Parts: sequence; C-alpha cells; structure tokens
Amino acid sequence: MTTPRAVLVTGAGVVGWLTAEMLAARGDPVVVVDVKKPARPLPPGVAFSSCDVTDLQALEFVFAAHAVGSVVHTAALLSTGIRQDPVRGVAVNVMGTTNVLDCARRHAARRVVVASSTTVGYTTFARPQGAAVPEDLNMRIVSERPASIYAATKLCGEHLALLYADLYGLDVVVLRYAAVLGGSLDTPTSVPGRLLARLVEGARRGETVTLDDPYLAWGGIEEFVDARDCARANVHALDAATPVKRVYNVAPGGAVTLAAFVDGVRRVHPALHVALGPEPATGFAGFPHRRPSASDVEAARQHLGFSCAHDLEDTIRYWSGP
Repeated sequence: MTTPRAVLVTGAGVVGWLTAEMLAARGDPVVVVDVKKPARPLPPGVAFSSCDVTDLQALEFVFAAHAVGSVVHTAALLSTGIRQDPVRGVAVNVMGTTNVLDCARRHAARRVVVASSTTVGYTTFARPQGAAVPEDLNMRIVSERPASIYAATKLCGEHLALLYADLYGLDVVVLRYAAVLGGSLDTPTSVPGRLLARLVEGARRGETVTLDDPYLAWGGIEEFVDARDCARANVHALDAATPVKRVYNVAPGGAVTLAAFVDGVRRVHPALHVALGPEPATGFAGFPHRRPSASDVEAARQHLGFSCAHDLEDTIRYWSGP
C-alpha cells in the first residue's frame, strides 16, 4: 500500500492553522512550517517543522523529509508588519513564495494553492468594474500600480505562481481573500483584526470608540471574509478537478459600509458606542479609491465548488465572543 504524500501548509497563522486542522480531520497527513512553533497543541495527524520559507535549503529538507505532495502557501507578512519591516516583508512574501513554488516544481507536487489578497486590485477602483469586481482586472501597470508594499508583494506572488504554471506545468491555484476576520483580538496583525479588536475593546470597557485612524475608517463599502471560509476555500482549491481559471476571489459576494460593520458588532456587543465622523473619501485600509462593488464569486462556486458559509454577524460572534 502506497503511503499518501503529505500536504505542506506554510504559515501557522489563523488561516494556515485552520486549513491544517481541516485537512487532518479528514485523514490527510499534514506538515505545518513556520518560523516559530505554535503555542497550541498540534492536532492529531499534523506534524510541525520550524522553517523559514526564505531559507531554501531548510524548505527543501521539509519537502524531502515529509514526502510533500501538495502545498497550501499562506506564510506571509501582513500589511501592518510589512510597513514596519518592508525588507523582511518582501523577502517572505516574494522570495518565500518563489522558494515554495520551486521546491514544489522539483518535487513534482500535485498542486500548490497560493494565498493572495483582493488588495491587488484596489487601485483600479476609480474606474467602473461592472456589476462585480472580476478576477481578470483591467489594470494600468503604472498609474494603477499597487498602493501598498503588501499588495505589491501579493501581486508579484500571483504572477510568479502563474509563470510557474506556464513555464514548468506546475498546477497552481491562487485565492484572493477579501479582508479576513479571524484569530485572537489580543494581538491583531491585520487591519480588519485591528478594527474588530478596537470596537470590541471599547464595548467591553463601556467607552465611546472614536475611529480616527485612517486605516480603520473607510468610505463606501468593503467586503469581509471569515478565516474559516478562507481555510475551506484552500481545501476546495486543493481538491478541485479542473480549476482552469487559476485565480479566484474568496469573498462573500456582498459588501458593507463602515456603519453597517459597526452595527454588526453592536448586535453581538450591545454596549458598543462609536463616534463616526465624516465619511472618508478613501477606501478601506487607507487605499485611495472606494470599492465600487463586491467581488465576483461565481468562478469559485463553479470551478471550486466553494461559497462562503459565514455571514458578518456570525463571523463577529465567533471571533469576538459574547
């Protein structure tokens, strides 16, 4: 009997960890790599290896030692961290992705799922995108270049993944997550996490929250996705028979205003009081343009068999508690 090859999950953050748990629960052998060992116990069927994805030799050892046959690549520095250390962020998000793709190529991996972000297209929002924002964005590569280092690294990762598919026949699927909500509110590392933590903290203290941080207040609408849905999308992308589009939006198919987001938190935490000032002219996380519409999610439904299972209130309730 042939021993099944392992699924490598890079990054032990909330999405990577949830993905590993889902894969292990159905019987897949899983190995998780990160620069530091998680504080929580490893689920049955999950191995851990301390590994920096920027270290090609260490990553090569993991592939060989665990007989890696497919990959879910979530390891990355998020927007807050990358602003503080751009050199490290580019190394992890660009060279780390390249190392993962190349190891997967040389070890004949069946498929690589690469976590990306809808922020890659935020600079195109000044022009109409139609009823929903498609994966195949019309983008002017100079005037509509990425508006953050994080978005630039994610766009680079997408192009590298697609080139490894074109040049080497590597089977890749890129998933563009909407603004992800999930994980501990004690030390949030993302803009959506910081926003939710700020509102929940204010509700628990009985304080009026003033959203004066330009990254936390936005004009127009924005879409949010539960980390549990991101993990489910990763598993669906690993399993999909013919993901011919290669790049897919992972989003709920709807978007909310800042006021509607606050109302969602208030339904879970009734003590919340927020002082909302004038609506900003900018979009979410300080990006220069407002989102014109939600992302198109039809391709993910058709090709991956994936749709989000959690609405905003359910997400807030699950990740912020009563």
